[in-house]
Amino acid sequence: MATPLKQPIVFELEGFYIPPGFGPLLFFLALFTYMLVLLGNGVIVSVIVIDKNLHRPMFVMVCHLLVCDLLGSTAVLPGLMMHFLMGQKRIAYIPAIAQAFSVHTYGLAVQAILGVMAYDRYIAVCEPLRYHAIMTSAWLHSCCALAWLLALLPIAVLFSFHMNVPLCGRVILHVYCSNRGILGLACIPTPASDIYGLAMTWTVSTGIFLIIAFSYIRILQVSLKHSIDTSIRSKAFQTCASHLVVYVLYQIASVIIIVSYRFPSVSENLKKFFSILFIIVPPAINPIIYGLVSKELRSSIIKHFTI
Repeated sequence: MATPLKQPIVFELEGFYIPPGFGPLLFFLALFTYMLVLLGNGVIVSVIVIDKNLHRPMFVMVCHLLVCDLLGSTAVLPGLMMHFLMGQKRIAYIPAIAQAFSVHTYGLAVQAILGVMAYDRYIAVCEPLRYHAIMTSAWLHSCCALAWLLALLPIAVLFSFHMNVPLCGRVILHVYCSNRGILGLACIPTPASDIYGLAMTWTVSTGIFLIIAFSYIRILQVSLKHSIDTSIRSKAFQTCASHLVVYVLYQIASVIIIVSYRFPSVSENLKKFFSILFIIVPPAINPIIYGLVSKELRSSIIKHFTI
């Protein structure tokens, strides 16, 4: 039997295979992507916080979503840049757990926040006369808190399975740490963690999908009624389209990860690249989507960042 490792444990990430001479180029690509994420998300979050005219449900929820994007990207991209530039693959136990926790929390929090945004749009379009009575400031912040709780609590329970599990390996076969990547090094089987992880992911993701699907189907039904004014219908489609596009982008990135691992012929580097798409593409594109769609947000950005 393998001898369990003793603390302090230092893992080694398998990382990408980097051809000689390509490290600096990949570093600058990762740096450019991260700066784009920081700049785009940071600007919009700052503008929403500063401009009191934007302290409304839709923009508050966008702010939560972009903070979540910053969490996911910051958990992975800085470490990836060090890997490209210096070949750094080692990560200590506590930072590894923190990175894995952040990535998993990001995955659930994005879905939960998008579910809350779909509910908000459902109330705005289907119950316009009661919208301000329903979506009060207290209810808005409660919904946002619930979204984060729905992400943090299940992930905290998932990582509680790491307690007292002896580890016998050091090499994580990925470019970042994950729950399965760490527990895959356990000296003993961990069926409870596997079953809980699958059940939790399926339950939360399916539940949020049903909320989003119900909300947008009802919005579509109401918007297509002949009695509704054309301007109202146009505004309904405009306000909902951005949220739906963001959700679809996230799901496409997630599906690409799953599909790529079903084809053994796909190179390991390509599989690993696909596996980081969901923490690169949505955070980089979301600020552009919301900045283009919302005229108020565009005007506020121009007002605060032009002389």
